[in-house]
Parts: sequence; structure tokens; C-alpha cells
Amino acid sequence: MALPAQSAALLAAAVAVAAAAFLLPPSSRLSWTPRGRFADMILANATIYTADDARPFAGAMAVRAGRVLRVGAYESVKELKGRHTHELNLSGNVVLPGFIDSHVHFIDGGLQLARVPLRGVRSREDFISRVKEATRDKHPGQWILGGGWNNDVWGGDFPAASWLDDISPDNPVWLSRMDGHMGIANSLAMKIAGIDRSTNDPIGGAIMRTAEGEPTGLLVDTAMVLMFDVIEKVSTHERREALLRASRHALMRGVTTVVDVGNYFPGVSAEKTWQDFSDVYEWAHSMQKMMIRVCLFFPMPTWARVSDLIGKNGRSLSQWIHLGGVKAFLDGSLGSSSALFHEPYEGDPGNYGLQVTDMDSLLNRTSESDKSGLQVAIHAIGDKANDMLLDMVDKVVDLNGVRDRRFRVQQTALANKVLSHRCSQIIY
Repeated sequence: MALPAQSAALLAAAVAVAAAAFLLPPSSRLSWTPRGRFADMILANATIYTADDARPFAGAMAVRAGRVLRVGAYESVKELKGRHTHELNLSGNVVLPGFIDSHVHFIDGGLQLARVPLRGVRSREDFISRVKEATRDKHPGQWILGGGWNNDVWGGDFPAASWLDDISPDNPVWLSRMDGHMGIANSLAMKIAGIDRSTNDPIGGAIMRTAEGEPTGLLVDTAMVLMFDVIEKVSTHERREALLRASRHALMRGVTTVVDVGNYFPGVSAEKTWQDFSDVYEWAHSMQKMMIRVCLFFPMPTWARVSDLIGKNGRSLSQWIHLGGVKAFLDGSLGSSSALFHEPYEGDPGNYGLQVTDMDSLLNRTSESDKSGLQVAIHAIGDKANDMLLDMVDKVVDLNGVRDRRFRVQQTALANKVLSHRCSQIIY
């Protein structure tokens, strides 16, 4: 049964609030009630998952100031109803504890929500139409930014600068792919960035070219830094608004905790992630604007700085902000044909993907990060990248000893049987 928009919003909020119930001791989970307080909201006629084996589901829940007051039968819960209590009939809908998203780029995601939306675009015509619409609100010279496109949805052909040049002759355009490892620029943006047929591919990246050697507008992995260096900088105010926007977006979908792995990529300044921490997250916490819990990962090159911060403040700065560890990259992405494999990509016999970080450097930083007690997360998608990563993990364990360290391998997509078996045999 579809709910009205207002009810849907309240239901999403209820999912977030329900998470608090699971912080209570099992013996009190269904009955804790501050004396003399009425509920702000009662969820009635619901199917509420309690995580209590003795009583896994309940029909009603009372909430006040973001805390669960009581969960149980409606006859019991309605005792907390006052004249200002809002009661929401869920018509049997399910209420769950809040979801945890273990890998997001939260502030960047919030920025994208306010830009040209290309997620779900199913044709070249729709792609062009959305960008053309965005140009109407821009003065000449202003950047048009957006992203989320997925060429696989419309048949596989990658977009090109020629798609954009006629509709945006006076505005530079940069539109990132849904995976964040590739983007498309129009000719004006490439001119501003100084990209032409004589521009060399950077280490760990690629400038896609025509058969004649002309750039198509597609930049892969570290080549995107050429564009990042010239795009107008995002203000602190815009980044703060992006956090609030992303938080509301997450809460409306029942997500109450995220692991934010930042916006670092080889070639991008690691300082950007630290600026987001100080200018955005610490600001939001000090102003009591945090809406969801975040676990933060920082660029691995700054591991010593992270270790010092944890040493001074502990891992949890508050109930809202937790310091997780450090992150690095080994290869690119599957959708951008830059994940590193033992075999070449179909239809592109010379392309095995990209290694974006030097292994000696990665080993040294991983070993030092691990020795300091930080959790390490490394992006590795292709089977060759994962083999290289596991070789490195073996060396780190030999150097630092066995302990419950829990390395994170980010976004492994196509592990073969040998690789899967190898992962299962590793003792960290």
C-alpha cells in the first residue's frame, strides 16, 4: 500500500529512530519509559522488528526526542499518547533498525545531488537533453557539473565531447561516470585544462583518444586530476550544505550510519579529506547538525596524522563521528575498463586495466599504518589487483605479526575460485 509523501517521510524517520531501540539492554528493550513524558510520535498498526528472540515483532512504538520510549502492543503504547502526540498508522508496513552503508563518498555525493542528474539516463538523447537543460541557468564561462551516467544502460557506447560541444559552446562541462573512475569533458573544458593530442597519459590514468589520436573527452582514473585542477573550487558553505543534503537523502532511505571513505584518489591532494573533516564534520558536530553516524577513513599517505588524532582523542569523537582508518587504491574500476586483470578486456586486447599506486610505496604505508593500529582499506577490483594485494597482506602480517586487524578489500568484483580460496585461508 503506497503511503502519502508526508507519511512516507515520517516512516523513513521512524526507521532511523527505531535503531535507537537496539541500543537498549534486551531486558528493557520493550518497556523503557521516562516517567512523566508523552511521546512525540506513535507508530501504530505496524510490523516492528525488535531483534528480541522472545518477541521478534511488535505492533506499535512510541518515540520522543529521537529515542524509543516503548515497543509493544498498541494498548500498552497508547498510554504515552498526549494531546500533541502525532500518531501514524503504518497499515502493516515494516519498521526496521537503521541501515548501515559501508562505503560512501558522502560529501561528494551531497554535491552531486545538486548537480546535473544523469543516473538512470537510458539514451544519448536523454543524456544530451539533461545537459542542455542545465545550460539555461548558467552564464557563459560557468562550469556545468554532474554525473551518475552509466553507458552500459544505453548499450555500451561511451559519451564523447562531440555530444556536448553544440549545446554548451560557452560553458565548460565535466560529468563523472557512476563509479567515479571516469568522466567526460567537452572541448572547452579540455582547452581550459590544456588537454590536446600532445598531452601524455599520467601514470595510473588514461586520456581516451580517437583512432587519429585526438582526445575524445573521456578521462580515466588519475587523468581526471587534469580536470580537477581547473574546475572551480567548492566553497566551505557548499560542502556543509552537501553534508546536510546527503544526510537527509540517506535518512529518507532508512540509512542511519555511513562509512565515508572520503574523496581521495592518487594525484588528488589528501588535504581535501582533512578539510572536509575540519570544515564540515567538526563544524556540523559543534553546531549540533549531525543527523547520522559516520565512520571516517582518511588517505593512507596521511596515516601518521590519523594515528596522532586517534592517540589524542580516541576513535570516537562523539556518538556521531568515529575514526575508522586509512584507505588506498591499487587499481581502477570495472565499468571504466581500468580494473586490473590477468586477462585483457574483451574487444580491447591491449588493455589489462591500470595499476594506480606503486607497490613498494603501498607496502611501506600499509605496514606503517597497520603497525600503528589503524584499520586499512584498499580498493582492488580486478583479479590481478587482488592477487597483488594478498601478496602484500602476507608481507605485512609477516612484518607486524598476527592479530585481529581486519583488512578491508574495497569493491572486489570478479574474484576467481583460486583467489576466493586464497582469501579464505589467510590468517590476519
